[in-house]
Amino acid sequence: MSVASDPSIAVQSPGRFLTKSFRAKFILVVGAAVLFDLMLGGGIAIWNVQRLSKDVTEQVDEGLTEANKEFLQTYIEATALRADLLIQRVHSELATLAATMQAVSDNPRLEQSLSEALTQSPGYSSGLVYNPAGGWSQNAPGVPSAVNVWGYLLDEDKNPVPAAQKSIEASAILDLIGPAMMEAGASKLQLYYIGPKDASITRATPYSDQAKTLDQYYPGHNNGPSFWDFFFPGIYEGWQSWIANPASRPVASQIVMTPPYIDAITGSIVVSFFHPLFTADRSDVAGGVAVDMTLDQLVNLVESVNIADTGFGFLATSNGNVLATNDIGERTLGLNSSDVDGQQGVTGVMRSLRESAQSAIASLELPADQNTVLKHVFLEKGGEQVPYLVVLRQLQPINLWDGKTIDAEPMTLGFVVSEREIYQSLLSVQDNISEATTRIVQYQVIILFISLLIVLGAVYAISGRITAGLSALANAARRLQEKDYSVRVDIPSRDEVGAVGVAFNKMAEEIRYHTENLEKLVEERTHELANANDEIMALNARLKSENLRLGAELDVARHIQKMVLPKSNELGAIPQIEVAGYMEPADEVGGDYFDVLQSGNRVKVGIGDVTGHGLESGVLMLMVQSVARALQEQGSGDPKEFLAVLNRTIFKNIERTETDKHLSLTFLDYESSKVTVSGQHEEVLVLRNGGEVERIDTIDLGFPIGLESDISPFIKTHDVDFDKGDIIVLHTDGVTEAESPSGELFGIERLCESAKRHRNGSAGEIKDGIIADLMTHIGTQKIHDDITLVVMRHR
Repeated sequence: MSVASDPSIAVQSPGRFLTKSFRAKFILVVGAAVLFDLMLGGGIAIWNVQRLSKDVTEQVDEGLTEANKEFLQTYIEATALRADLLIQRVHSELATLAATMQAVSDNPRLEQSLSEALTQSPGYSSGLVYNPAGGWSQNAPGVPSAVNVWGYLLDEDKNPVPAAQKSIEASAILDLIGPAMMEAGASKLQLYYIGPKDASITRATPYSDQAKTLDQYYPGHNNGPSFWDFFFPGIYEGWQSWIANPASRPVASQIVMTPPYIDAITGSIVVSFFHPLFTADRSDVAGGVAVDMTLDQLVNLVESVNIADTGFGFLATSNGNVLATNDIGERTLGLNSSDVDGQQGVTGVMRSLRESAQSAIASLELPADQNTVLKHVFLEKGGEQVPYLVVLRQLQPINLWDGKTIDAEPMTLGFVVSEREIYQSLLSVQDNISEATTRIVQYQVIILFISLLIVLGAVYAISGRITAGLSALANAARRLQEKDYSVRVDIPSRDEVGAVGVAFNKMAEEIRYHTENLEKLVEERTHELANANDEIMALNARLKSENLRLGAELDVARHIQKMVLPKSNELGAIPQIEVAGYMEPADEVGGDYFDVLQSGNRVKVGIGDVTGHGLESGVLMLMVQSVARALQEQGSGDPKEFLAVLNRTIFKNIERTETDKHLSLTFLDYESSKVTVSGQHEEVLVLRNGGEVERIDTIDLGFPIGLESDISPFIKTHDVDFDKGDIIVLHTDGVTEAESPSGELFGIERLCESAKRHRNGSAGEIKDGIIADLMTHIGTQKIHDDITLVVMRHR
């Protein structure tokens, strides 16, 4: 019945209609609930979108930041490795040259033969020519190397003094190997030899008029007393101090590097590497070999660094002198180049970080070790402070001559990059996320209002159908309350209201049925419960009887298993050796086996492990014990035949019992201070009287018992000397695979250490000590496998 056709409703006021009409209340309540739900859901959705946007931004920020840092760390570590390899390559080539010349110098006959052969070869030798203007002598051109004998090494006839002549002959091999080494390996300016301090002639390849060049740039060098003292004071003395005190060497290598300097001959910025030569008895320095190389290779390596648009690399010494960087790096770091006069006119080049125009660079601390360091600094650029990321990595230290002494020098490789450039992708992502979040929030608000209008219209449309069905249900419920159990409702709709009507009809039918048959149902259910209770009691009685029977059978089996173990009086009667054993099953009946069988002077000790544990494993263990006892009593003395017969017997029993069990088994036959090991099982440990531990692997001495009918081809033996004071330890995997509460295995190494710790006691004391260590390791952890340990000690 519609509202318009109901007179009682038509005459009511709008306010009374809203308070009395169920449909109006339904629309108001549902509409308010929907409005609240939409507002709450929409608000939460908008909040979640904003929260998600924030989280995503933070995660992207963190991820890209870490990725950039990892990239820079990996990049600088790879570049540092390349720089180290470049220096090591030069070191290797120089060490090869030094080793060759040292070998010739240590063999005077070889040295003389080589010198004579090269002197007689026109392409390798030319005579010395005295230069009156310079007061020195140099060989004529057309040969591989230039030999210079300085004025203080010439006699009155302008010939080399004997010591100088010896240096000329000792260095002749450089003519032979120098050109080849110049062509191979790292790029080099020249290789040269400098004689000992009292005969410091120079021989350099390739040939050049270096004496004239040195006269021009280093006047007075020809006045002595030594080439070493004039050009490289302190290097020769440093080598001599290393001979007297090897621990004083700053870095393990014998090679010494100079700081960068302007080479007088080439005009290039070079570094020199020196390697000492020694006298035959290694009691003094006998000169040295050296190589000059430009910094081009290191500079190219550093200048090849490419990070973002303006990122660059630099290489600096520990005092802050920048050896290599590009133009962008020099401007960004605020460097000023200056020449530094060194010893006797050697001119160095200084571009110090400490004198940088950028205060952050001037105060920058270089790393003290080889860990990569990342620093954030602000550098002035275009009148503003711009954030930069500085990555520093120390190279392998080298011996560096500072003009007076030799110290360890760890050069530092650095990368510098603008944080704005390297994080540009991050800023772009943040802007995109912010714009996307704003659009999502706007769309969410629009969808919220559209959804509200749609839901309110739907609620109004279906409220009429709902109220009709509900009214019918209310009338039927009142009749049911008045005990009219025949009442039924007819709701044609198939929605939830229709389902309620069907449920109501079923409920009314059940109420009518149970009301009429309540007493009969109570009596039937009581009888069913009584029968069920009787069945449960009978079942409990049977289960109790069965548990008692099974427990008794397991006790008998365990008792029998313990009965067949060797007794203390049997073990004590064995001459020359002590034997102590321990076996603890994981279940009521274990699957481990050990036995000690004696026949005359022969003693056979067996140990094995049946797969699994429990009653079946225990029965198979008893079979093995019985067969082994019978074979021993029969007098079978061949260990291989003994195992083969035992295996055939056990194999047939396993077939008959239709079980899938088998076992690992090892026997030790002792006689006359010798033990013969046969069969496959765990490792056999032998502790010698001197404290050494031998581990005998038995994997190749046999085959699992019961798997095949004939294992004769697999059986081998291993003889072991067993002398007075020696100890043998046998065990099953229940010992080594016992777990601690943290899951750590006891292991074979811990077993060896425990046996060594208790080795001074008797066999029983050693066994007790190992078991105590094992139980301490296990602690509160459940024991999952049978544990068996046998200790033999030669008295």
